[in-house]
Amino acid sequence: MSLLETTEEQENAFNRLQEGRKRVETELGKAIIGQEEVVEQLLLALISGGHCLITGAPGLAKTLLVKSVAKVFRLDFQRIQFTPDLMPADITGTEILNNTPEGRKLVFSKGPIFTNMLLADEINRTPPKTQSALLEAMQEHQVTAAGTRHTLSEPFFVLATQNPVEMEGTYPLPEAQLDRFLFNVLIDYLPEADEIAVVKQTTSKEHDPIESIFSAEDIIEFQHLVRKVPVSDEVIAFAVKLVAASRPKNLESPDFVKAWVSWGAGTRAAQGLILAGKALALWQSRAHVTKDDIVRLAPPVLRHRILLNYRAEAESETIETVTQKLIEHMQS
Repeated sequence: MSLLETTEEQENAFNRLQEGRKRVETELGKAIIGQEEVVEQLLLALISGGHCLITGAPGLAKTLLVKSVAKVFRLDFQRIQFTPDLMPADITGTEILNNTPEGRKLVFSKGPIFTNMLLADEINRTPPKTQSALLEAMQEHQVTAAGTRHTLSEPFFVLATQNPVEMEGTYPLPEAQLDRFLFNVLIDYLPEADEIAVVKQTTSKEHDPIESIFSAEDIIEFQHLVRKVPVSDEVIAFAVKLVAASRPKNLESPDFVKAWVSWGAGTRAAQGLILAGKALALWQSRAHVTKDDIVRLAPPVLRHRILLNYRAEAESETIETVTQKLIEHMQS
């Protein structure tokens, strides 16, 4: 019997996850050097069924990372380069006039969103109207075109990369869309030793081919397992209170939140903390979620859901510092 006390089929899935975990990390290591925290957060998003926003400057291997993960999990993969002239139909698909045995009629031609893993590359280089074409797919796993609903294949993930908002030619993502992402993963420049290893590897020879370890069916089973990981009422209450404390209109929020935050995180953030905590526990072969899991996952879950005001900017406060102060406040 596994740690989760589940059926035989679920136990087999649990064992496959534990046996394959190190192999996944080894295969990704063929292409990605360093960035262990980034890789872990991406994998946690997959097995919990969440979408992931990856923020970082150009040239930090964001696209390579996503393509490598798709290869390891043997997923259908599509990439869309978001540009200012991209239209919603370029993502979801459109109706075209086609010759059929019944005569000429409009037939829906599926767009690149009909895949398992969609890489929305540089998503914030296209206007909000086009960005919003992803909303229904991310939430409902379906696309509506000309009044007809088209169901997407399972599993379905959107892994979006975005450049820092300070860069020219970027558009802010709508708050409703940001909230659909489980994590906002920050990918930063590598330490010098890792950067030397990257330059040496990429300028000498091609890395060894990445082998597929899991399948789409495995991911679906892992997602079912994640939801069966038990969580105590105390941990759930801690996650809810942490999220609620980020709201400036909450009477119990700390003074720095009321001074610096314009808009706090919603209920979906608390749901994300618990779901991601379950995924982390399962990934680490543990039988339950702890407060430390919630604290560890709070930055990627909250950083895109908290909006700072002008006073915070004037006082050089950032989402990272505010989130850290919030965590410390909850632990005190």
